[in-house]
Amino acid sequence: LGYGQTGRPPVLVMVAGYSRMITARMLPSRTTADLIDGHWRLLSGWQAVPKMLVWDNESGVGQGKLTSEFAGFAGLLAIRIRLCRPRDPEAKGLVERVNGYLETSFLPGRTFAGPSDFNTQLTAWLQIANRRHHRTIGCRPAERWEADRGAMLTLPPVAPPHWWPQSIRLGRDHYIRVDTCDYSVHPRAIGQQITIRADTEEITATTRTGETVARHARCWARHQTITDPEHAAAAETLRGQAIHQRASRAQARGLTALALEDLGIEVEQRQLGSYDRIFTLIEGGAGKEDT
Repeated sequence: LGYGQTGRPPVLVMVAGYSRMITARMLPSRTTADLIDGHWRLLSGWQAVPKMLVWDNESGVGQGKLTSEFAGFAGLLAIRIRLCRPRDPEAKGLVERVNGYLETSFLPGRTFAGPSDFNTQLTAWLQIANRRHHRTIGCRPAERWEADRGAMLTLPPVAPPHWWPQSIRLGRDHYIRVDTCDYSVHPRAIGQQITIRADTEEITATTRTGETVARHARCWARHQTITDPEHAAAAETLRGQAIHQRASRAQARGLTALALEDLGIEVEQRQLGSYDRIFTLIEGGAGKEDT
């Protein structure tokens, strides 16, 4: 996963009911946003949308009731999403058998350099797997695919991940957090309202005027800080300017005090003990300075 970390990220698997065509993709997490982005990428590969999706009780999709984001996703696709009852494996037996097939036929003997390499190898392997003879249907899934896709709906032109941007005011540390990782933003956007868009591939941040102030590849490792060298250099320049401005103001205050002394004007210096009496830290203090 990068940064010395390894793991077993989830793999979203979809199986067409009539043709048994398989498509799958590894995702960074099981969150609603990543699941929706994964669905969109897989359906974009099909260039079609089935009339119904069958889902188990996945928290990112809904348990008993769809999440508001997934309900909006279903509305965009104009499809039904059926949530299975608990402990009902037969309702999604097609995908369960495919999961077993992937574990026994795709994974053994393979090594992966990272999630991108995993998805590349999986996509190439599925092109072969979808042309194998399927014993249950008595033919190859690819031979039924055109008829299956012809009965599906058309893919909508709107990309769903852009529905749920996150809007925040950028703090002085000029970093934003997505999942468990922090990503740098150009410090010129400090104090401005920025819009964050994240998918399984990329993290971007834009200002209200549409200026892109951050663009990072999605980090799959956990609890990492991703810094763009340009952002770091700009922040160092701004820190240097701030230090110079503070030094200039301090020097100006010092010159003002010297000018008053040159004019023979005596500036009163408060006794330090008076503060102790004001805050009743010593005997005789009553909240007021003695006069």
